[in-house]
Amino acid sequence: MKKIINIGVIGCANIADRYIIPSILELKELFNLVGVASRNTDKAKYFAEKFDVLPYTGYEALLEEKDLDAVYIPLPNSLHAEWIEKAFNENLHVLVEKSLACNLQDVERLNQIALDKDLALVENFQFRFHNQLAFIQQLVAKGKIGKLRCLRSSFGFPPFPDKENIRYKKDLGGGALLDAGAYPVKISQIFMGYDLTVAASSLYIDKKLDVDIFGGGYLKQQSGDLFAEIAFGFDNFYQCNLELWGSKGKISTKRIFTAPLGYKPEVVIDTESGRKTISLEADNHFQNMLKHFHSLIITKSWLEEECMQNMHQARLLKELKEKANGK
Repeated sequence: MKKIINIGVIGCANIADRYIIPSILELKELFNLVGVASRNTDKAKYFAEKFDVLPYTGYEALLEEKDLDAVYIPLPNSLHAEWIEKAFNENLHVLVEKSLACNLQDVERLNQIALDKDLALVENFQFRFHNQLAFIQQLVAKGKIGKLRCLRSSFGFPPFPDKENIRYKKDLGGGALLDAGAYPVKISQIFMGYDLTVAASSLYIDKKLDVDIFGGGYLKQQSGDLFAEIAFGFDNFYQCNLELWGSKGKISTKRIFTAPLGYKPEVVIDTESGRKTISLEADNHFQNMLKHFHSLIITKSWLEEECMQNMHQARLLKELKEKANGK
């Protein structure tokens, strides 16, 4: 396949406006942004004028574009499965916002289609590609804190001022678990593998909104000794942390999931010899994630691994929900 990928954006979400589209446009050697689609004509025109691309009214109109190779989907969770499948019907590669879909059955079905058609399906956890995470992984691999014993991670923030926010809409796949909760679940897998299962969980359902607004879980390996304690929410003091506790030390860091552009992360290492704080260079995990997506499309390498990650992520989210409901 050609090196430059023609990509379109389905939906005019804030993350597309602030981060993903600017990153696509900066990677001119890898991507050509064909256009942006919205069901709202005015929104499509606004994005088109801002980024100097074509507007498409209706998502189907963009999918029908002949030269399109891939799409980015930042729609509400409840619409992901439908539009991923429609993109696959046009043999398009897909980058989609987390969570990939609202239930495990859809995630398994879509990933199987991706594998059958040799298409990339990437769930956008951009923090996977920040130097902050890579550096911490190297520390653990080198045994800087001895043998890893457990992981603790929290991601939560205060209530949204707009009660019409899609995260508060049950019919749109809202709730803290599928949004903020997905991050600590993902990082637990990164450090502890696919062997994790949910031993216990808790979800607090707001009776007026009818969605979960905060919760937590205890994840453990089925054939190992590692475990993870996670917490998340939409009604919390801001936290975005990772702590790795080992036999000989501890690693901790902040802004692990949401490092802003220009932010220089600090990684703290505690051992018997004292505390050491290491400052890292700023990184652009949005661009790094897009480079990964491009590589998957071009080389076809790691497609199966990406799909495995997607399915285990959805399995753990399902288990967290079921355990909280007493199943």
